[in-house]
Amino acid sequence: VKINGICSLFPAGQLNLMEPGNNTRILEFLLLGFSEGPELQPITFGLFLSMYLIAVLGNLLIILVVSSASHLHTPMYFFLANLSFVDNCVTSTTVPKMLWNIQTQSKVITYAGCITQMNFFIIFSGLDIYLLTVMAYDRFVAICHPLHYMVIMNPRLCGRLVLVSWVTSVLHSLLQTSMVLRLSLCTEVEIPHFFCELNRMIQLACSDTFFNNLVMYLAAMLMAGGPFIGILYSYSKIVSSICGISSAQGKYKAFSTCASHLSVVSLFYCTGLGVYLSSAATQSSHSSATASVMYTVITPMLNPFIYSLRNKDIKEALMRFSGMVAIKGPIVLGLKNFP
Repeated sequence: VKINGICSLFPAGQLNLMEPGNNTRILEFLLLGFSEGPELQPITFGLFLSMYLIAVLGNLLIILVVSSASHLHTPMYFFLANLSFVDNCVTSTTVPKMLWNIQTQSKVITYAGCITQMNFFIIFSGLDIYLLTVMAYDRFVAICHPLHYMVIMNPRLCGRLVLVSWVTSVLHSLLQTSMVLRLSLCTEVEIPHFFCELNRMIQLACSDTFFNNLVMYLAAMLMAGGPFIGILYSYSKIVSSICGISSAQGKYKAFSTCASHLSVVSLFYCTGLGVYLSSAATQSSHSSATASVMYTVITPMLNPFIYSLRNKDIKEALMRFSGMVAIKGPIVLGLKNFP
């Protein structure tokens, strides 16, 4: 195919272009994934399908348990249920398309599908950051101002914090998406990733991407760096308050209330930083795609285990919930067989 003096050869069916006037518009992209051989495709499919199902079922179980257990209707678990919902959305935005492409032996994603996937991924990854920050603030109020906790963290404030997180993430996503839509794309339609990432989309452009890169990095500093500073400030105050507790049992109890959240924050930011450093150091698309699995699949999969294994209330609620399901099963079957 020869366009604007540039020659590019693609196998039949892999390149779809539309030419309105003098502008060339790409209608399809190729998601290269991990570029593994055909013999590894079944293993990759099984591995990602298993991780996806574990992540979805684990987070869904957290949501059901928090909703059904009345003693978990507190700000801390309200934010946890929202985090589990967003984690499910993150994995569902990227993994199903990859699994479908492996199953159908196709790497094609439409232009509209790519933009949509990128848009929703930006929204839900931003929500992850904001919710972790809100949860850090919740733990700060609970430990540093325990007598005023229920007054400060009232249902109205909790709802507003989640709403502001949604609005900010959506606006940020719309800004980034609209700037990508203005770019003139080259005839290179291969994306060396398993989903349509913002940075990869910008790299496909033939036009000037200075403002896109500027906005992308400024947004990363504000939306990731700002909340991270807020989390560090909250935990510095928490550590200071815990050190002021005289009894060892009191210190352990205070720390245990935020240990799960601290583990999730560490996992999220460490994997994100690892992806950034590996991409900058190796400049390898394959290693970058592999590292991205950490925060798109593995982190959402591990979060339910971290909260359920390190949280006594969640473990007790899970046991009660599983007991209720086990009791309701025979009752329902008995009612169906009742004449």
